[in-house]
Amino acid sequence: MAARYEVTASKYRPKTFDELAGQEFVVSTIKNSLVNSQIAHAYLFSGPRGCGKTSAARILARSLNCEKAPNGPCGLCDNCRAITQGASMDVIEIDGASNNSVNDVRQIKDEVLFPPQAGKYKVYIIDEVHMLSTSAFNALLKTIEEPPPYICFIFATTELHKVPATIKSRCQQFNFRLIPVETIQEILKKICAENNIQAEDDALFWIARESTGSMRDAFTLFDQVVSFSAGANGINIRSDLIREKLGIIGLEKLNELSLSCVENDGQKSFALTDEILASGVAIEQFVIDLTGYYRSLLLVKNGVTRESLLGYRPSQFCAKTLETLDSIRLEQALDILLDCYRNIRYSVSPRFDLETAISKLTWLTKWVSPIELKNSIDAAKSALARGGSFAPSSNTQTVEPRSVPAAAAAVAENTAPKTQPSGDGRSLTDEFQKMLAAKEKTSTNNNADDDDDVPMWNNTSIKSGKENPPQVENVLSVIPGTVIS
Repeated sequence: MAARYEVTASKYRPKTFDELAGQEFVVSTIKNSLVNSQIAHAYLFSGPRGCGKTSAARILARSLNCEKAPNGPCGLCDNCRAITQGASMDVIEIDGASNNSVNDVRQIKDEVLFPPQAGKYKVYIIDEVHMLSTSAFNALLKTIEEPPPYICFIFATTELHKVPATIKSRCQQFNFRLIPVETIQEILKKICAENNIQAEDDALFWIARESTGSMRDAFTLFDQVVSFSAGANGINIRSDLIREKLGIIGLEKLNELSLSCVENDGQKSFALTDEILASGVAIEQFVIDLTGYYRSLLLVKNGVTRESLLGYRPSQFCAKTLETLDSIRLEQALDILLDCYRNIRYSVSPRFDLETAISKLTWLTKWVSPIELKNSIDAAKSALARGGSFAPSSNTQTVEPRSVPAAAAAVAENTAPKTQPSGDGRSLTDEFQKMLAAKEKTSTNNNADDDDDVPMWNNTSIKSGKENPPQVENVLSVIPGTVIS
């Protein structure tokens, strides 16, 4: 008869404090209290899901009733084996979500009057304690504050803010942290070695990263990957197989898509988007992966090289995308994608929102931020204050979009940018000059001497015709994309 299958999360649940991963502060503190016999009457374990709160509570319960080891359970004595099997009458584990009434707490108050049968302590482990009602918490206060000397309460919760302050003040609090990606990856490597499973490092790293610091989530995802990775030659966990089976976008596709965007190739960008969606990737997952990609680019741009934060090695990202986009434009890309994710939930067609976001990313290199525009205007004001001028060239040509610093430098150095008039033979400069000439004529006829009718051009007189001052051209040339003549 085949052995009964046991999920990895249960099979490799920590049985001692040394096996509790990523919680060094909690382990060292509780070990010291056990060695010095400084046992509190109530403990409160809080932290994210899957980081070892319930496991630590069970290990502490076994340590308190172990017959041999002074600072941790031996796992061999009768008490340790009974608690591990769930057959001990001295360790009562209660689900706070389904036993949250005053009557349930009243039953606990009646039971604590009876001493333990086999061990030294009678331990109550209440999981998800934040689910207790307000009346139940109030009924438990006196029992927690002054319990019999053989009673120990261990509370576990994922939502510490829902636990009343009156309960917190009566407990020793331990905050459990998320487990680092590197630690989860090393544990998965050991499990693969023990079970003769071949696995790529990138595949295990992806599992560890997707678990977001939860060891239980990592074990659950690992079991799923192992299920579809089995073949004739045994189990072989590969990154490409994970992407194929779970509908995940690979880094190669993301690099290719970002490259087409920085090259302003809308046709290729939409073709890649359609190809990725046709492979079975959900639109929400597409936006999530693409957002994470640009977030990693922003971190790399700011000097972050830690692989656990980036998800990949820095050298694996598209070099041209990193070279072309600065931090401001990467932040704008993130804003576009985050807005897209919020909008697709209420959209008529989520794909339309996704394609609109991709279209915005294709002209991201031409986008001018408000701070850059402000710097350009400040540079134009400085040039006008100095009274700079230039002689317009008779040759005209198309002005390519320039960066804001380059435009500001052109104004400061009184360099005349070459331009091309608009299609109807008129330019913005001509129209602006006509408007100023008309304003000056009206001002002369009305004998307006107050400052309100004087043009704000550093007290420079503005004439009509071909002798108009070049400061007008300076102002218009600073604004990116403006056509002047």
